[in-house]
Amino acid sequence: MASQTRKRVDAVDSRSASVLVRAKDGSAFSRCDDCKKNVPVALIDMHNCSLEAKIKLNLDAQVVDQAADAKKQERKKPKSKEPKAKKAKVEKGKKVKDPNKPKRPPTAFFVFLDDFRKTFKEANPDSKDVKRVGKEAGEKWRSMSDEDKKPYLDKVAELKAEYEKAMESYKAGEVEEDEAGSDKETAVKEVEEELTDEE
Repeated sequence: MASQTRKRVDAVDSRSASVLVRAKDGSAFSRCDDCKKNVPVALIDMHNCSLEAKIKLNLDAQVVDQAADAKKQERKKPKSKEPKAKKAKVEKGKKVKDPNKPKRPPTAFFVFLDDFRKTFKEANPDSKDVKRVGKEAGEKWRSMSDEDKKPYLDKVAELKAEYEKAMESYKAGEVEEDEAGSDKETAVKEVEEELTDEE
């Protein structure tokens, strides 16, 4: 079977008598006189280059460009190859907790939970499931009335009052240490000045 060669057919442009432009694949394009664009000859009848069409094309192009710009801004590459979580830990560092600072008082539920653990342990000595203890304690706490919760709420109020007193004394102690520390620093500076004066 012999290979058939294609015959090139020259199409006539109905809009203009301009010369046809051929692409590498052989398709024919005609230049529109109104908009100065190359339009495929097969689509020349559908080509509309009126002012309204031009405005619509320009607006569509602007919307697409803005959407593309927005996507590009969202995809910023990280400056360093180190993961952010590790980087944040390195920069911040961990605050050193003062061991002398008083602990905050527990909530009423946690005071109740301490008592509930003891009773649950007596009722179920073999059970070591912490999840089960917490779940049953939560169910019992929700089913309790306000009158049943009152002893725990009262105990929390007492613990909170103790905590506030402890915090006041703790803060007063910090202020005294800061003042004493500044007095010591001034005394050290005075001694150093005297030593330098004697030399």
